[in-house]
Amino acid sequence: MKFVSDNWAGAAPEISKALFDSAEGLVPAYATSEIDDALRARFNEVFEREVSVFFVGTGTIANSLALASMNRPGGIVLCHRESHIIEDECGAPEFFTSGGRLSPVDGKEGKMDIDLLASETKRLHEIFVHHGQPMGISLTQATESGTIYSLNEIAAIADIAHGVEIPLHMDGARFANAMVHLDVTPAEMTWKQGVDILSFGATKNGCWCAEALVIFDPDLAKQMPYLQKRAGQLYSKTRFITTQFDAYLKDNLWIDLAKHANDMADRLRAGISASNHIRLAWDGDANEIFAVLLKQDAAKLREAGAFFAEWVPPHDHRDILGESEEMFRFVTSFATTREDVDQFIHELAIL
Repeated sequence: MKFVSDNWAGAAPEISKALFDSAEGLVPAYATSEIDDALRARFNEVFEREVSVFFVGTGTIANSLALASMNRPGGIVLCHRESHIIEDECGAPEFFTSGGRLSPVDGKEGKMDIDLLASETKRLHEIFVHHGQPMGISLTQATESGTIYSLNEIAAIADIAHGVEIPLHMDGARFANAMVHLDVTPAEMTWKQGVDILSFGATKNGCWCAEALVIFDPDLAKQMPYLQKRAGQLYSKTRFITTQFDAYLKDNLWIDLAKHANDMADRLRAGISASNHIRLAWDGDANEIFAVLLKQDAAKLREAGAFFAEWVPPHDHRDILGESEEMFRFVTSFATTREDVDQFIHELAIL
């Protein structure tokens, strides 16, 4: 009953086998091997157009390099106030943009309020050298609150960005979970709605350590080889990242893994909704669930073998907790079993 994080999950068997099989032999280094070239072509197929792809090791560096590629003097990136880039990256985006700033935008349950975003973007775009200039907008899909932007919402945010000639970045750490929930294609959730650059996450969805920067705007790709190298992310043995992606994308494994994680979340969500001992903090869409429990009930569940994380209520839900209550996050993954979920629901029933 381990629901702390999808980062706790290991690698899918297909990924592990691919890594093992690729360990022997000599191949060209620094992303110049045949498998690296093949994966670039595969990404073109997945996204239904020619894209630039750069393989990196973590989501933090993918996001940071994405923002660095759109850097401007005095640059400001607008993002949700509780997005991962502003809350959980230890200043890496600011560091790799050489002092770029992240400007928080409010919005319910992890999604930027589009009207407020438009107003903030317009305010920053007005010529006033002292407050700097906007250099991009970043949205998270799925959000840090487990919610998902609709295609129309993504398109509306892209219109705001492009209206002032700045790019739109998508932090897709849980890209597959969002995509399968919306039942759309990768192209439909990205460039067809106006996304210019994507942090394509695979680590949370079955890979060992595999992230990619997918760039749809050729201008943003021009300096990326140098940014990647300078950041120490041009791996000599890139094949061990691309090999993971090869197995990940083969036969739609990545979609199956995300569907399983989402299905387990839906099952857990239904069990929580049916219980008198726990309540959902809000409705979610992907594989993260936020719920409220009495402290003593949380302790009993942990004694029974359940693992989940304490969570600070977001600003739009600061008044959600009653006396002796706490908020917790539950995350399912490709490795979550139906038995784990059902056992947790059983433990809820006997509290």
